[in-house]
This record gives sequence, structure tokens and C-alpha cells, in this order.
Amino acid sequence: MQKITLLCAMAAMSLCSATAQWQRTPTPNDTLRSTIVNGDKVTFQIYAPQAQTVMVTGDLPWDKPAKFVKDASGVWSATIDGLANGVFRYRFVVDGVSVNDPKSPYANETQALLDTSDPSAPWAVKNVPHGAIAQRYYYSSVLKETQRMHVWTPAGYEKSGKDLPVLYLVHGGGDNDASWPTVGAACNILDNLLAEGKMQPMIVVMPNGSINTTSMEGEVPIFAEEMVKDIVPFVEANYRVKTGKQNRAMAGLSMGGWETLEVLITTPELCETYWVLSSGWFPDRKEMFEGYAKRLHDMAPAIKKNVKQLAFTQGGPTDIAYKNCLGMLPLFDKEGIQYEKYLEGVGGHSWTAWRNDLVRLAPRLFK
Repeated sequence: MQKITLLCAMAAMSLCSATAQWQRTPTPNDTLRSTIVNGDKVTFQIYAPQAQTVMVTGDLPWDKPAKFVKDASGVWSATIDGLANGVFRYRFVVDGVSVNDPKSPYANETQALLDTSDPSAPWAVKNVPHGAIAQRYYYSSVLKETQRMHVWTPAGYEKSGKDLPVLYLVHGGGDNDASWPTVGAACNILDNLLAEGKMQPMIVVMPNGSINTTSMEGEVPIFAEEMVKDIVPFVEANYRVKTGKQNRAMAGLSMGGWETLEVLITTPELCETYWVLSSGWFPDRKEMFEGYAKRLHDMAPAIKKNVKQLAFTQGGPTDIAYKNCLGMLPLFDKEGIQYEKYLEGVGGHSWTAWRNDLVRLAPRLFK
């Protein structure tokens, strides 16, 4: 029988993930900080332009109810003072409906998951040896703050004593490091592929590619720098892994694909394999596109020297990044950079496509 798993809901995760490639009219919500802490004061904010009333509730002082005011842009805000030093649960109440904070860094982890997987699907939970998934925290010297990543290790890794290669697998815009292990079903896919003898044993690191900046363009180079300076060094200092570019691969979807491209054209020697899923530079943004073209030209010799496998995928013509990718690939052709392309996938710009991408790419690694 098919299983339906329900967790607390907020919004459609695939829509959040699309924001890296879908160009739309900006709103105040794009850069809104839902909580601003200043000493014993905290300001709560939520973008709800059509709402009539907004409240906040939770583990907050009931004798000091927050009075929300809406500004002309549709942002409601209220400040509470006198809060003790500690950790508080909270939620907004918008027109009488209780909602989790949609701007919380971990909002996606409270969304509903509907599992309609056939028992034979590559991402279904099966009676096979299962690996372990760990949440690991590390200090980012680039961001000057503590960051989180998820790390999957294959069944038997703890006792094997063997060093393994590493795949760095990045989510899309609006998501975080918990997305691949949950809606992406990455752990199930990896467990099944390994049990069926279809892939080499490896460690899969799922870092957080979402960084609090005023634009996604700003996030991309910061994450690429963090990959080199913090993420890879942390993994290699704390896990039994093989080092060197031949033992590292990187793949990312949508915004994560953009970040993968950034690593490719800044530090191609970091990995021998790069997979770019549902992503591409923007031909209609002339100045940016020409900038990427020049950077690719300058780095082309190093890419051809260091990269053994480069692949681009799309969820078919309905993928919102499809035209961006088609417009970008001639830049690689012009530089004589070899690549594979799998553009006729299914699912558009969604986890349907990206789960299938992982099923395709994992068996290709570290042969």
C-alpha cells in the first residue's frame, strides 16, 4: 500500500526552489527579516498585504501582547521588549489562522510531505541496509557564523575503516540543507542504489546554500568561497574520506546549480565532476551574461585540464531554467569544453526531475 506521510505545512517547496531561475516582480518579502533581535527587544515582521489582523503567539510574555501595524508596502510589524535571555517558540496568527513563520531559515522543515511513491520506486523506503544521516554544525570563516550541513554515510561506514569519495549535493533557492534528505528522498535513493550494486560507496554532503543576502546573485559567490574554505575542509577533517579532485564531485539544482557553476569557473580543480541540474546563466540579463562568458573564457583552459565529467540536466521544456540552459551551452561550445546534456527530463522545475537526476548521476560517479 502507498503511504501518505503528513508533517506540518507552510507552502509548496517546489515553488520556493524555483526562485533562483524564475525572474519575477520583487516584493518586500524577498529581503524581509521576520525577527530582528536587539538586546531584550525583538521586532516581528510578516508580509501579508491582504490581511486584516496579525498577531504573534507562542512562548512569549502574555502580559505584553505585541500590537502589529501594517505599513504601506504590506509588511506588518510589532516589537516586544523585556524578553529574557533564551529560546522561544512562536507563530503568527493571520486573520485568525495560525501559521508558521514563512521567513524562518528552517521554515521548509515544517512543510507537509505527501508520499505517493510506488514501493518499487528508486526513492521508496525498501528492505535494504540503510545509511546514516547526520546534522553537522561548523563555523564558517566566510560568513563569520555557525552553519549546518547534512551528511549521509553508507551502511557499514562506521565499522568499515575505509576512506570514501565525496559528493557535495546542493539544494535550490528557498530551501536549505534539510531539503535533499526530506522531499528530495536522497537517503532512500542512495541506500537503494548502493544495495543494488549500481553505485560506488561514497559520502554525500548536503550543505546549506541559502545565505542571507539582499539578492541571489550575492549568495552565489559567497557560497562558492565557503565551499572551498570551510565546507570541504570540515568534511575532510572530520570524516574518513579520500582527498584530491578525483575523489570529489559537486551537483546542485536551480540556485544550487548556479552555485555549482560558480565553483566550476572559480576553482575547477576542486572537483573532477560537476553536474548542473535545472540551472543556467541568464541570456536576457546582458551585462551579467557577458560577464560570465568572459570568466568562462578565462578559466576554460583550467576547466579542460581538471574536469573529467561535466553534465547539464533539465526537467524538460517546461523547466523554468530550460531556456537559460539552452542559451548558456553555446558559451561552453565556443570554448571547446566537453559536456553531457540530459535536457528532456520530466517534471519541469520540481523535485520530480531532481530525484530522477540523482538516480542518474550517482551511478556515474567515482568509477
